[in-house]
Amino acid sequence: MADLTAESDSLDDLVAELPAEAWATDTPAAGWTIAHQIGHLLWTDRVSLIACTDPDRFAEMLAEAAPKAAVFVDEAAEVEAARPPAELLADWRTTRATLAGALCAVPDGTKLPWFGPPMSASSMATARIMETWAHGLDIADALGITREPTERLRHVAHIGVRTRDFAYMVNGKTPPTEPFRYELTGPTGQIWTWGPDDASNVVRGPALDFCELATQRRHIDDLALTTVGDDAAEWVTIAQCFAGPPGGGRAPSA
Repeated sequence: MADLTAESDSLDDLVAELPAEAWATDTPAAGWTIAHQIGHLLWTDRVSLIACTDPDRFAEMLAEAAPKAAVFVDEAAEVEAARPPAELLADWRTTRATLAGALCAVPDGTKLPWFGPPMSASSMATARIMETWAHGLDIADALGITREPTERLRHVAHIGVRTRDFAYMVNGKTPPTEPFRYELTGPTGQIWTWGPDDASNVVRGPALDFCELATQRRHIDDLALTTVGDDAAEWVTIAQCFAGPPGGGRAPSA
């Protein structure tokens, strides 16, 4: 929870002093401005809060969203982006703080409903870190700012590893039966590892690049990642750690 708060505060610092007109700046996500990005985080925090406090209401929302699964996230972002930036920012601050308290209050062992498989409160917090970091990267790119990576990237990388099979399934592919080995270099030079030492499929490289891949913020051709094995080579072309249908990803840089 401390890392979620820190990641949110870091993004808040990027947008807090922006003039209102700057919130209309386009980001790398097609059709999304800075206001859309913050609006999406607000909406997702709000929905996460409902999942924590009112599972029945969440089930109703899930049923309402099902017929328009391909567009409901964009529609929600559009509604929030239409609000005055100061109002949007204030609502995001209040909602994310309320969500933090609600997540801390979830009893151990409780699974929270979600658009994908149910998850624990700690997993939901980790997912919020991932989304906040990824959408923050879009905003930083729009503003021409390079953010220094932090140890909080380990949460994002963990989701990237854990969602390996999900990426195959949303693309209509059968996941490999054998686990991969992941060897990632964190911002301070530490090596973060997942999977067996003797795995025949391996993904290696900077943790930042891996997180950009898993969140589909950079094309594999622009990243310093290497693979061993045919399955790993395929996976890096479809990696996706966020819920929903297959993402379009980003085109390689010119």
